[in-house]
Parts: sequence; structure tokens; C-alpha cells
Amino acid sequence: MSDKIIYGNTPSFLGGENLVKNPEKMKDMDVVVYGVPWEGAVTWGDYTGCELGPKVIRLCSARYSGYLPELNHLDIFEHLKLGDKGDVDVVPAEPPKTMDRIKEFSKEIWDSGAFPIALGGDHGITYPILEGLAASQDKKIGIIHLDAHYDNNESSEGDPYGRGAPFARLYESDNVRNESLVHMGIHGPRNKPENGRAANEAGATTITVNDIKDTDDLRALTRRAYEIASKDTDVVYLSICSDVLDHAYNPGGPVDGNGLTSHELVTIVHEVCKQGAAGMDFVEVYPQQDGNDFSSHFVSTVLLYAMAGEIERRKNKKN
Repeated sequence: MSDKIIYGNTPSFLGGENLVKNPEKMKDMDVVVYGVPWEGAVTWGDYTGCELGPKVIRLCSARYSGYLPELNHLDIFEHLKLGDKGDVDVVPAEPPKTMDRIKEFSKEIWDSGAFPIALGGDHGITYPILEGLAASQDKKIGIIHLDAHYDNNESSEGDPYGRGAPFARLYESDNVRNESLVHMGIHGPRNKPENGRAANEAGATTITVNDIKDTDDLRALTRRAYEIASKDTDVVYLSICSDVLDHAYNPGGPVDGNGLTSHELVTIVHEVCKQGAAGMDFVEVYPQQDGNDFSSHFVSTVLLYAMAGEIERRKNKKN
């Protein structure tokens, strides 16, 4: 086990290759996980501490294998090599410096050609991750954004990189095609009228939680979202905020009712990655809100479903 410890008592995610101690092995990886232990300068009430997410998610992942009997007895690690690159060295109370460090760290993984999975951290990390993709490959990007909230405020209490503002920054990015940006699962009164207006004005598509709950075919709806995100783009990126889940399924996230079930989320994630995602992140897990770490544990399941979708994509590409 000691060769899997990336720092302190923290193991590599799901027992993957330790790329902190063995960086030369990154070229052999199909999937590379990395942590972004960042919470920006803006917090709200008791919901603070998501910088602990990467550590606790990794600790919880030690409980799990890559075997999913419900998906035709698929063993993920018979098909994919997983590595853990460790954490971005964020700079507390320095958002601009941290954004640059996230961009450069993620660029190295984008350069490798592996499927990158970022563990947040708050949602502000998505913007520099995609800036890293743009710096690496200069591709036109579509996005499927699974969240209760638009996260497209002009700033978060004055911080343009705060967790409530990443999609405002992405609307401004030359590499993001706004008409190929899908805000999916949006619900609840923590959104404001100006958020919906900003999304419409940018040309983004909104799929609300009611659209998801009312559909007779969730996979078909997800494929429609993917068609929008992939239109006139080179790659599609998947970004997941924990609070797209109903708080009954997400005790370690902000309290948002009327959200997705765990089954709905893994179904959407599996279908998106089956169609073809270039990479993804999972953000806004707050371990100290969750005495049993249910939310941190569930991240492993979501990401295994993402990898299962990537395996299917590869199989379909060969056929």
C-alpha cells in the first residue's frame, strides 16, 4: 500500500498508479486523476471547506474496486490504466495565482493525451482547467454542465474567479462555443433571474431538473444534450457540481432540494462519456458537512460510471 500513498496518509484514487512518485509513467495512462484543493476567497455561511474534497474522496475510494456488476460485470481496470497525479499547489487567498497554477498543471495532463478527471475544490476550477485545454490543443470546446445553479454571475462578491462565476468567464473564452454549452439539471431559488437571462443572452442551452424528471428516456435526452454540446466543436467537457443531486443523495454538498437521484446522475454521466467526453471534473464536496462521508464515497461510483462510458466509446470506435 505504501507505494500508493501520494502524500501523508492519502492513497492514490481507486488505487491507481502513483504519478507523484512515478511521473514518468503518466505517458502510459489512459485516465489521470488530479486534485484541486481550492476554495476561493468567497464562502457562504457554514458551507466552507471544499478544499478538503480531494483528500477525503481519495481516502473513501480505497474501499472500492473497479467492478460494476450492473454494467454487464464490467471490470474497469481490465480496460483502462488509471493514474493519480496528486494535487495542484494552490496559493491560499491568491485567486489569480492559483488560476495560473491550475491552468499549467492541467495543461500537462491535457498534453499527455490521457482522459483527465479533476477532483474539486470549488467550481471556480473549471475555468482554468479549460484554459489549460485551450493552451494545450487550441480546440473549440463544448460543455455539459451538471449543476443546480448556472454559476454565471459576473463575479462572486467581487472575485471574478469565484465559485459562482466560472461560466461567466467561460462565456468570454474564445475557445468555448457558447451555443454548445448546456446547463443541465438547473433548479431551485438559489438561482436568480439574471442567471437565466445571462445564459440565454450567451446562447447557452438550459435543461432543467423538470426536463429530466419528465422525460421518458433519460439516455435519449442526454444524447440530445450531447448533440448540442458537440455541434461545431472539437471536444466536449463534462463538469459536475455535487448539488445537481438532491440533498438527500448529497449530504456533503449545499442543501438543494428537488435535485437528481444518484441513479439519474450516473445514467447521465455514463451516457455522456459513452458519446465521448474529453475530460471532466467533480466539484463542491464539503466533507465536514457529512459525518459519514456519503458524498465523498459516491464520487468514486460516479467516476467509475464515467470510465465505463469511456470504455464503451472506445469499443464503439473500433467497431
